[in-house]
Amino acid sequence: MTDFRRPSPGWFRIVAAILVIWGGVGVFACAQQIRLGAEAMGPADDYYRRLYATFPIWYNAVYALATGTGLLAALALLFGSKRAQPLFVVSAFAVVAQFGWLFAATDLIAVRGAAQVLPFPVFILVVAIYGIWLSARARRRGWIG
Repeated sequence: MTDFRRPSPGWFRIVAAILVIWGGVGVFACAQQIRLGAEAMGPADDYYRRLYATFPIWYNAVYALATGTGLLAALALLFGSKRAQPLFVVSAFAVVAQFGWLFAATDLIAVRGAAQVLPFPVFILVVAIYGIWLSARARRRGWIG
């Protein structure tokens, strides 16, 4: 079957490149957390050390899945692959699992407050959902295939 992809607009390639950078930063942050634990974002207080010590063994694997598939999805988008959308979907589900457990199974919100701990995870999920939407739009427009 012949691939009849249309040239993608410049803004699309710029956004895809930004998503690749975002994904790379996420993978780096994940690697730092796996390597350093609570100290990944700088000196941690006793609460964060105790919190990180309670993480189940699968938590870092889900974090790695979320960031790894997010980076792969962004690369797929940049290089015009139809695999971008399913990879963004996997990443979004992993983000929900990761932060869903964190907020439901720990006292993080009660101790630190919703205003302090919710905005960035919500932003992360919004970016993943945007990736799903953008890759679907790009496929419909023939920019990826």
